[in-house]
Amino acid sequence: MSDLKYYLALNFIPDVGPVTAGRLLAAFGKPGNIFQASAHELKQVEDIGENRAGNITGFNQWDIVQKEIEKAEKNKVRLIARNDPAYPETLKRIHGAPMVLYVKGGLKDDDRYAIAMVGSRTSTHYGMQMAEKMSHKLASSGLTVVSGMARGIDSASHRGALKAGGRTVAVLGSGIDVPYPPENKKLVDDIASSGAVVSEFPLGALPNRENFPRRNRIISGLSLGVIVIEATLDSGSLITVAYALEQGKDVFAVPGNVTSRTSKGTNDLIKKGAKLVESAEEVLDELRPQIKGFLREEKINTAKPLPAMSAEEQTVYHSLSNEPKHIDSIIREINIPTNRALSVLLGLELKGVVRQLQGKNFSLN
Repeated sequence: MSDLKYYLALNFIPDVGPVTAGRLLAAFGKPGNIFQASAHELKQVEDIGENRAGNITGFNQWDIVQKEIEKAEKNKVRLIARNDPAYPETLKRIHGAPMVLYVKGGLKDDDRYAIAMVGSRTSTHYGMQMAEKMSHKLASSGLTVVSGMARGIDSASHRGALKAGGRTVAVLGSGIDVPYPPENKKLVDDIASSGAVVSEFPLGALPNRENFPRRNRIISGLSLGVIVIEATLDSGSLITVAYALEQGKDVFAVPGNVTSRTSKGTNDLIKKGAKLVESAEEVLDELRPQIKGFLREEKINTAKPLPAMSAEEQTVYHSLSNEPKHIDSIIREINIPTNRALSVLLGLELKGVVRQLQGKNFSLN
Protein backbone atom coordinates (compact mmCIF):
# COMPACT_ATOMS: atom_id res chain seq x y z
CA MET A 1 0.00 0.00 0.00
CA SER A 2 1.32 3.48 -0.86
CA ASP A 3 2.37 5.96 1.82
CA LEU A 4 -0.29 8.36 0.50
CA LYS A 5 -3.06 5.98 1.59
CA TYR A 6 -1.62 5.74 5.09
CA TYR A 7 -1.21 9.51 5.39
CA LEU A 8 -4.76 10.00 4.13
CA ALA A 9 -6.09 7.34 6.51
CA LEU A 10 -4.72 9.33 9.47
CA ASN A 11 -7.19 12.08 8.51
CA PHE A 12 -10.11 9.66 8.84
CA ILE A 13 -9.31 8.19 12.27
CA PRO A 14 -11.68 9.57 14.94
CA ASP A 15 -10.03 11.76 17.58
CA VAL A 16 -6.67 11.88 15.77
CA GLY A 17 -5.90 15.40 14.59
CA PRO A 18 -2.76 16.73 12.89
CA VAL A 19 -0.87 17.28 16.17
CA THR A 20 -1.49 13.72 17.36
CA ALA A 21 -0.75 12.35 13.89
CA GLY A 22 2.53 14.26 13.93
CA ARG A 23 3.52 12.66 17.24
CA LEU A 24 2.70 9.22 15.89
CA LEU A 25 4.75 9.87 12.78
CA ALA A 26 7.71 11.06 14.87
CA ALA A 27 7.49 7.91 17.00
CA PHE A 28 7.09 5.33 14.23
CA GLY A 29 8.95 6.96 11.33
CA LYS A 30 6.62 5.94 8.52
CA PRO A 31 2.82 6.17 8.38
CA GLY A 32 2.49 2.48 7.54
CA ASN A 33 4.26 1.55 10.77
CA ILE A 34 1.55 3.34 12.78
CA PHE A 35 -1.12 0.98 11.46
CA GLN A 36 1.05 -2.08 12.09
CA ALA A 37 1.79 -1.15 15.71
CA SER A 38 0.08 -2.84 18.64
CA ALA A 39 -2.16 -0.95 21.05
CA HIS A 40 0.56 -1.25 23.69
CA GLU A 41 3.15 0.32 21.37
CA LEU A 42 0.77 3.08 20.37
CA LYS A 43 0.05 3.98 23.98
CA GLN A 44 3.72 4.80 24.53
CA VAL A 45 3.14 7.92 22.45
CA GLU A 46 2.07 11.10 24.26
CA ASP A 47 -1.73 11.54 24.47
CA ILE A 48 -2.47 8.13 22.94
CA GLY A 49 -4.73 6.42 25.44
CA GLU A 50 -6.90 3.32 25.20
CA ASN A 51 -9.54 4.94 22.99
CA ARG A 52 -7.18 6.45 20.43
CA ALA A 53 -5.09 3.30 20.29
CA GLY A 54 -8.28 1.32 19.66
CA ASN A 55 -9.36 3.73 16.91
CA ILE A 56 -6.04 3.18 15.14
CA THR A 57 -5.75 -0.60 15.51
CA GLY A 58 -9.42 -1.00 14.60
CA PHE A 59 -9.34 1.26 11.55
CA ASN A 60 -10.98 -0.56 8.64
CA GLN A 61 -12.21 2.21 6.35
CA TRP A 62 -9.70 1.65 3.59
CA ASP A 63 -12.53 1.71 1.06
CA ILE A 64 -13.27 5.32 2.04
CA VAL A 65 -9.59 6.19 1.65
CA GLN A 66 -9.54 4.65 -1.84
CA LYS A 67 -12.74 6.48 -2.83
CA GLU A 68 -11.20 9.76 -1.65
CA ILE A 69 -8.21 9.20 -3.94
CA GLU A 70 -10.51 8.40 -6.86
CA LYS A 71 -12.68 11.48 -6.20
CA ALA A 72 -9.58 13.65 -6.10
CA GLU A 73 -8.43 12.31 -9.47
CA LYS A 74 -11.89 12.88 -10.94
CA ASN A 75 -11.94 16.48 -9.68
CA LYS A 76 -8.35 17.13 -10.84
CA VAL A 77 -7.21 17.65 -7.27
CA ARG A 78 -3.65 16.72 -6.40
CA LEU A 79 -3.06 15.01 -3.04
CA ILE A 80 0.31 15.96 -1.55
CA ALA A 81 1.39 13.90 1.48
CA ARG A 82 4.00 15.10 3.98
CA ASN A 83 6.70 12.92 2.42
CA ASP A 84 6.04 14.26 -1.09
CA PRO A 85 8.85 16.50 -2.44
CA ALA A 86 6.12 18.95 -3.51
CA TYR A 87 5.00 19.47 0.12
CA PRO A 88 6.10 22.99 1.17
CA GLU A 89 9.13 22.87 3.47
CA THR A 90 7.98 25.95 5.39
CA LEU A 91 4.68 24.25 6.20
CA LYS A 92 6.30 20.95 7.12
CA ARG A 93 8.17 22.68 9.95
CA ILE A 94 5.11 24.01 11.81
CA HIS A 95 3.51 22.38 14.84
CA GLY A 96 0.61 20.22 13.67
CA ALA A 97 1.44 20.29 9.96
CA PRO A 98 -1.30 18.72 7.80
CA MET A 99 -0.74 15.09 6.85
CA VAL A 100 -2.11 15.68 3.34
CA LEU A 101 -2.75 18.80 1.27
CA TYR A 102 -5.52 18.90 -1.33
CA VAL A 103 -4.33 21.20 -4.12
CA LYS A 104 -5.95 22.70 -7.20
CA GLY A 105 -3.53 24.48 -9.49
CA GLY A 106 0.08 24.03 -8.49
CA LEU A 107 2.52 24.87 -5.71
CA LYS A 108 5.97 26.06 -6.81
CA ASP A 109 9.37 26.21 -5.12
CA ASP A 110 9.28 30.02 -5.29
CA ASP A 111 6.11 30.00 -3.17
CA ARG A 112 8.43 29.77 -0.16
CA TYR A 113 8.84 33.51 -0.74
CA ALA A 114 5.29 34.25 0.34
CA ILE A 115 3.52 36.85 2.43
CA ALA A 116 0.13 36.32 4.10
CA MET A 117 -2.52 39.02 4.03
CA VAL A 118 -5.54 38.77 6.31
CA GLY A 119 -8.21 41.03 7.78
CA SER A 120 -11.85 41.78 8.34
CA ARG A 121 -14.67 40.20 6.36
CA THR A 122 -16.67 43.42 6.89
CA SER A 123 -13.93 45.72 5.64
CA THR A 124 -14.21 49.38 4.71
CA HIS A 125 -13.42 50.88 1.32
CA TYR A 126 -10.08 52.03 2.78
CA GLY A 127 -9.21 48.50 3.90
CA MET A 128 -10.16 46.92 0.57
CA GLN A 129 -8.17 49.53 -1.32
CA MET A 130 -5.08 49.07 0.86
CA ALA A 131 -5.27 45.27 0.55
CA GLU A 132 -5.56 45.34 -3.23
CA LYS A 133 -2.87 47.99 -3.66
CA MET A 134 -0.38 46.27 -1.34
CA SER A 135 -0.95 42.79 -2.74
CA HIS A 136 -0.55 44.14 -6.29
CA LYS A 137 2.87 45.59 -5.43
CA LEU A 138 4.00 42.52 -3.44
CA ALA A 139 2.99 40.16 -6.25
CA SER A 140 4.60 42.45 -8.85
CA SER A 141 7.82 42.18 -6.85
CA GLY A 142 7.73 38.40 -7.08
CA LEU A 143 6.25 37.39 -3.74
CA THR A 144 3.37 34.93 -3.53
CA VAL A 145 0.35 36.38 -1.71
CA VAL A 146 -1.34 33.90 0.64
CA SER A 147 -4.81 34.47 2.09
CA GLY A 148 -7.96 32.66 3.13
CA MET A 149 -10.54 33.42 0.41
CA ALA A 150 -12.96 35.03 2.89
CA ARG A 151 -15.05 38.07 2.02
CA GLY A 152 -13.43 41.46 2.48
CA ILE A 153 -9.67 41.78 2.92
CA ASP A 154 -8.86 38.20 1.88
CA SER A 155 -10.68 38.50 -1.45
CA ALA A 156 -9.18 41.94 -2.14
CA SER A 157 -5.68 40.56 -1.47
CA HIS A 158 -6.18 37.70 -3.92
CA ARG A 159 -7.60 40.07 -6.56
CA GLY A 160 -4.69 42.49 -6.27
CA ALA A 161 -2.16 39.71 -6.88
CA LEU A 162 -4.15 38.42 -9.86
CA LYS A 163 -4.38 41.90 -11.40
CA ALA A 164 -0.59 42.17 -11.12
CA GLY A 165 -0.20 38.92 -13.02
CA GLY A 166 1.48 37.46 -9.94
CA ARG A 167 0.96 34.36 -7.83
CA THR A 168 -1.52 33.91 -5.03
CA VAL A 169 -2.45 30.91 -2.87
CA ALA A 170 -5.87 30.53 -1.24
CA VAL A 171 -6.23 28.33 1.84
CA LEU A 172 -9.79 27.10 2.38
CA GLY A 173 -11.63 26.22 5.58
CA SER A 174 -13.74 23.70 3.66
CA GLY A 175 -13.24 20.88 1.20
CA ILE A 176 -11.45 22.10 -1.90
CA ASP A 177 -14.58 21.27 -3.92
CA VAL A 178 -16.76 23.45 -1.66
CA PRO A 179 -15.81 27.07 -2.47
CA TYR A 180 -16.68 29.41 0.38
CA PRO A 181 -18.14 31.95 0.29
CA PRO A 182 -20.13 30.68 -2.73
CA GLU A 183 -19.86 33.97 -4.61
CA ASN A 184 -16.08 33.48 -4.76
CA LYS A 185 -16.26 30.44 -7.05
CA LYS A 186 -14.91 32.39 -10.03
CA LEU A 187 -12.14 33.81 -7.86
CA VAL A 188 -11.23 30.26 -6.80
CA ASP A 189 -11.06 29.20 -10.46
CA ASP A 190 -8.93 32.22 -11.38
CA ILE A 191 -6.49 31.50 -8.55
CA ALA A 192 -6.23 27.81 -9.46
CA SER A 193 -5.41 28.70 -13.07
CA SER A 194 -2.33 30.74 -12.16
CA GLY A 195 -1.58 29.87 -8.53
CA ALA A 196 -2.94 27.34 -6.06
CA VAL A 197 -6.01 26.63 -3.95
CA VAL A 198 -5.21 24.51 -0.89
CA SER A 199 -7.17 22.67 1.80
CA GLU A 200 -6.41 20.04 4.42
CA PHE A 201 -10.05 19.01 4.71
CA PRO A 202 -11.58 16.00 2.92
CA LEU A 203 -13.55 16.51 -0.27
CA GLY A 204 -17.08 17.62 0.48
CA ALA A 205 -16.20 19.04 3.91
CA LEU A 206 -18.50 21.94 4.79
CA PRO A 207 -17.13 25.34 5.92
CA ASN A 208 -17.84 24.68 9.59
CA ARG A 209 -16.95 27.43 12.05
CA GLU A 210 -14.27 25.36 13.81
CA ASN A 211 -12.38 24.80 10.54
CA PHE A 212 -11.25 28.40 10.14
CA PRO A 213 -8.97 28.80 13.18
CA ARG A 214 -7.34 25.51 12.16
CA ARG A 215 -6.95 26.74 8.59
CA ASN A 216 -5.19 29.90 9.80
CA ARG A 217 -2.06 28.01 10.91
CA ILE A 218 -1.57 26.96 7.27
CA ILE A 219 -1.89 30.55 6.04
CA SER A 220 0.89 31.69 8.38
CA GLY A 221 2.84 28.45 7.92
CA LEU A 222 3.17 29.01 4.18
CA SER A 223 4.44 32.56 4.64
CA LEU A 224 7.46 34.58 5.73
CA GLY A 225 5.17 36.97 7.58
CA VAL A 226 1.59 38.13 8.04
CA ILE A 227 0.09 41.52 7.17
CA VAL A 228 -3.13 42.44 8.98
CA ILE A 229 -5.34 45.05 7.32
CA GLU A 230 -8.41 45.93 9.39
CA ALA A 231 -9.44 43.63 12.22
CA THR A 232 -11.77 43.94 15.16
CA LEU A 233 -10.52 43.05 18.64
CA ASP A 234 -12.10 39.59 18.32
CA SER A 235 -11.20 39.03 14.66
CA GLY A 236 -10.16 35.58 13.46
CA SER A 237 -7.19 37.33 11.85
CA LEU A 238 -5.67 37.61 15.32
CA ILE A 239 -5.62 33.80 15.48
CA THR A 240 -3.44 33.87 12.37
CA VAL A 241 -1.20 36.38 14.15
CA ALA A 242 -0.91 34.06 17.17
CA TYR A 243 0.13 31.19 14.91
CA ALA A 244 2.62 33.44 13.10
CA LEU A 245 4.27 34.44 16.38
CA GLU A 246 4.39 30.80 17.49
CA GLN A 247 6.06 29.94 14.17
CA GLY A 248 8.58 32.78 14.46
CA LYS A 249 7.14 34.79 11.57
CA ASP A 250 7.05 38.58 11.17
CA VAL A 251 3.77 40.36 11.94
CA PHE A 252 2.86 43.61 10.18
CA ALA A 253 -0.20 45.79 10.76
CA VAL A 254 -1.65 48.59 8.66
CA PRO A 255 -2.94 51.41 10.90
CA GLY A 256 -6.56 52.41 10.56
CA ASN A 257 -9.15 54.96 11.63
CA VAL A 258 -9.08 55.17 15.44
CA THR A 259 -12.88 55.59 15.50
CA SER A 260 -13.52 52.50 13.36
CA ARG A 261 -14.36 49.17 15.00
CA THR A 262 -12.63 47.34 12.15
CA SER A 263 -9.34 49.06 13.00
CA LYS A 264 -9.34 48.41 16.75
CA GLY A 265 -7.57 45.06 16.36
CA THR A 266 -4.88 46.30 13.96
CA ASN A 267 -4.15 49.41 16.01
CA ASP A 268 -3.93 47.26 19.13
CA LEU A 269 -1.42 44.97 17.39
CA ILE A 270 0.76 48.00 16.69
CA LYS A 271 0.60 48.99 20.36
CA LYS A 272 1.73 45.47 21.27
CA GLY A 273 4.73 45.52 18.95
CA ALA A 274 3.56 44.55 15.46
CA LYS A 275 5.49 46.39 12.76
CA LEU A 276 3.51 49.38 11.52
CA VAL A 277 3.47 49.48 7.72
CA GLU A 278 1.77 51.94 5.41
CA SER A 279 2.89 50.47 2.09
CA ALA A 280 4.07 47.29 0.41
CA GLU A 281 7.51 48.88 0.01
CA GLU A 282 7.90 48.98 3.80
CA VAL A 283 7.05 45.27 4.00
CA LEU A 284 9.60 44.48 1.29
CA ASP A 285 12.26 46.46 3.17
CA GLU A 286 11.58 44.47 6.34
CA LEU A 287 11.70 41.13 4.50
CA ARG A 288 14.71 41.98 2.34
CA PRO A 289 17.24 39.94 4.39
CA GLN A 290 15.06 36.83 3.88
CA ILE A 291 14.43 37.39 0.18
CA LYS A 292 17.82 38.74 -0.84
CA GLY A 293 18.77 37.33 -4.21
CA PHE A 294 15.16 36.53 -5.08
CA LEU A 295 13.38 39.86 -4.95
CA ARG A 296 13.47 41.98 -8.08
CA GLU A 297 11.44 45.16 -8.11
CA GLU A 298 8.56 45.03 -10.57
CA LYS A 299 9.54 41.46 -11.44
CA ILE A 300 6.17 41.03 -13.07
CA ASN A 301 4.55 43.79 -15.06
CA THR A 302 1.52 42.38 -16.78
CA ALA A 303 -1.10 44.76 -15.40
CA LYS A 304 -3.64 45.60 -18.09
CA PRO A 305 -3.35 49.01 -19.81
CA LEU A 306 -6.31 51.36 -19.70
CA PRO A 307 -8.97 50.61 -22.32
CA ALA A 308 -9.83 53.04 -25.10
CA MET A 309 -12.08 55.84 -23.81
CA SER A 310 -14.06 58.60 -25.46
CA ALA A 311 -13.32 62.23 -24.57
CA GLU A 312 -16.36 62.27 -22.30
CA GLU A 313 -15.29 59.05 -20.58
CA GLN A 314 -11.79 60.46 -20.05
CA THR A 315 -13.26 63.57 -18.43
CA VAL A 316 -15.29 61.49 -15.98
CA TYR A 317 -12.39 59.07 -15.39
CA HIS A 318 -9.95 61.88 -14.53
CA SER A 319 -12.45 63.41 -12.10
CA LEU A 320 -12.17 60.27 -9.94
CA SER A 321 -9.50 58.98 -7.59
CA ASN A 322 -8.99 56.00 -5.30
CA GLU A 323 -11.17 57.71 -2.70
CA PRO A 324 -15.00 57.41 -2.86
CA LYS A 325 -16.69 60.31 -4.63
CA HIS A 326 -20.45 60.95 -4.59
CA ILE A 327 -22.32 61.31 -7.88
CA ASP A 328 -23.38 64.86 -6.92
CA SER A 329 -19.73 65.92 -6.56
CA ILE A 330 -18.87 64.38 -9.92
CA ILE A 331 -21.74 66.22 -11.64
CA ARG A 332 -20.79 69.58 -10.09
CA GLU A 333 -17.14 69.16 -11.05
CA ILE A 334 -17.58 68.21 -14.71
CA ASN A 335 -20.92 69.95 -15.29
CA ILE A 336 -22.94 67.30 -17.13
CA PRO A 337 -26.52 66.08 -16.50
CA THR A 338 -27.07 63.37 -13.90
CA ASN A 339 -28.44 60.81 -16.36
CA ARG A 340 -25.50 61.33 -18.70
CA ALA A 341 -22.96 61.04 -15.87
CA LEU A 342 -24.53 57.78 -14.67
CA SER A 343 -24.51 56.40 -18.21
CA VAL A 344 -20.81 57.21 -18.67
CA LEU A 345 -19.96 55.79 -15.24
CA LEU A 346 -21.77 52.57 -16.10
CA GLY A 347 -19.72 52.29 -19.29
CA LEU A 348 -16.49 52.82 -17.34
CA GLU A 349 -17.59 50.25 -14.79
CA LEU A 350 -18.18 47.71 -17.57
CA LYS A 351 -14.68 48.46 -18.87
CA GLY A 352 -13.33 47.60 -15.43
CA VAL A 353 -11.74 50.96 -14.62
CA VAL A 354 -14.36 52.34 -12.22
CA ARG A 355 -16.23 50.74 -9.37
CA GLN A 356 -19.55 51.75 -7.82
CA LEU A 357 -19.67 51.81 -4.03
CA GLN A 358 -22.51 52.15 -1.55
CA GLY A 359 -24.56 55.34 -1.46
CA LYS A 360 -23.98 56.35 -5.11
CA ASN A 361 -20.24 56.76 -4.56
CA PHE A 362 -17.66 55.89 -7.22
CA SER A 363 -13.89 55.38 -7.29
CA LEU A 364 -11.18 54.16 -9.63
CA ASN A 365 -10.90 50.38 -9.73
